Amino acid sequence: MITFIICLCLLVAAYFTYGRYLEKVCRIDGKAEVPSKRLYDGVDYVPMPRWRTFLVQLLNIAGIGPIFGAVLGACFGPVAFLWITFGGIFMGAVHDFLSGVMLVRNDGLSIPETVGRYLGGGMKQFMRLFSIILLVLVGVVFLRSPASILGGMVPQVPYYAWITIIVIYYFVATLLPVDKIIGKLYPIFGAALGFMALGLMGAIFFGGYEVPEMTTFRNFQLNASSVPIVPTLFITIACGAISGFHATQSPLMARCVNNERECRMVFYGAMIAESVIALVWAAIAMAFFGGAGELSQAMAEHGNDAAWAVNTISRGTLGIVGGILAVLGVVAAPITSGDTAFRSARLIVADIFHIDQRKPAKRLWIGIPLFAVGIVLTFVDFDVVWRYFSWTNQALAAIVLWSIVAYMRQNRMKSILAAVPAVFMTYICSSFVFVSPQFAGMGPTLWAYVGGGVLTLAICAGMWFRLRGERRIEAPAER
Repeated sequence: MITFIICLCLLVAAYFTYGRYLEKVCRIDGKAEVPSKRLYDGVDYVPMPRWRTFLVQLLNIAGIGPIFGAVLGACFGPVAFLWITFGGIFMGAVHDFLSGVMLVRNDGLSIPETVGRYLGGGMKQFMRLFSIILLVLVGVVFLRSPASILGGMVPQVPYYAWITIIVIYYFVATLLPVDKIIGKLYPIFGAALGFMALGLMGAIFFGGYEVPEMTTFRNFQLNASSVPIVPTLFITIACGAISGFHATQSPLMARCVNNERECRMVFYGAMIAESVIALVWAAIAMAFFGGAGELSQAMAEHGNDAAWAVNTISRGTLGIVGGILAVLGVVAAPITSGDTAFRSARLIVADIFHIDQRKPAKRLWIGIPLFAVGIVLTFVDFDVVWRYFSWTNQALAAIVLWSIVAYMRQNRMKSILAAVPAVFMTYICSSFVFVSPQFAGMGPTLWAYVGGGVLTLAICAGMWFRLRGERRIEAPAER
């Protein structure tokens, strides 16, 4: 329990300390003009209260990542606590806050357009395709998982009936102005998500459960040799520590903040809140089953089905009524991320082709093909979709971090704060290419890690040459 409490305190304290330090680094200006007011269009550029933008951002980024990912990551053992905590503070929240500020200062443009401004036209074209693929994958993952959970709760309703219901909701929420459904319903979903986290935290402290302490770096996976901690843990627990998907969602709220001073709460704060959720789920998953090894055994017996574990834990710790409410929180999280994933994909396509989104017909012109592709992918094996989503997600985080480095260098900020996470995530993604059977399949061998290192050095060298001659595009006096 001590490890859990320390990690929880560190996450909360980071918001008031490191988050405030990053504000100073970025020279946050409360008087600066923001996109929601200068570019107001009544659809996507709409000022909203800070508490509302915070809740929407949290629900946009949460999904099933800090829940399913944390449960799967807990199978590695208490080492998961360290990645969630320090990854969340120094990587995920840094990624989210700095990219959020960068987006606010670039008119809330979609992430491919913003990255292109700092890493060049070639990277912009790559990011356009890469981001749309990721967002559609996210939409599919966050479509199937709540449908599966709801199907388990209400077996009388067929699985694909739930798929249809959720798709209809996604379609409507994606096309309507951001303050009509998303801005009004998300606070309710946020209450469900908050109840879930607080209820499980209460179970941890007062339910008589024993949370394992961080005393060893041992890998508690049953097949530890095939899923090494480095790099697999860092890919498995994504949204609870760092996630490139967040940068695709941040333009939505970058277009809705009223003031630059709201960025710490909306972007850094939402990531810290997500890390707390992941920490709680990792802790209760290990404690409920009696340890990380026992959790791994139980998961293996049920096909590594995180949805089964979430349902079992929720009902077992909070009772039938509380368990149902907690599961509804788990359902709300992916649904609220899935609809904004498709919304973000629509905005990226609109930015690419310069299609004004004020007219519903033009939103339909983009939205219908995106949803058609998403529906087709629901028939693909879920494990295949999830595996490639996870790696793509972390690879995007590395790319966004490099664009943040370029942004900070051009504006004479301490770019080392983003460069260290960028190099780390580049190595994680590079080594995964060599280690994982999804790609080269070399396993955790010396040559796999060397290959990852060589690829990382090559990418870092390329970035260094790209950035060393950059001219600043934003004058210091402006910030």
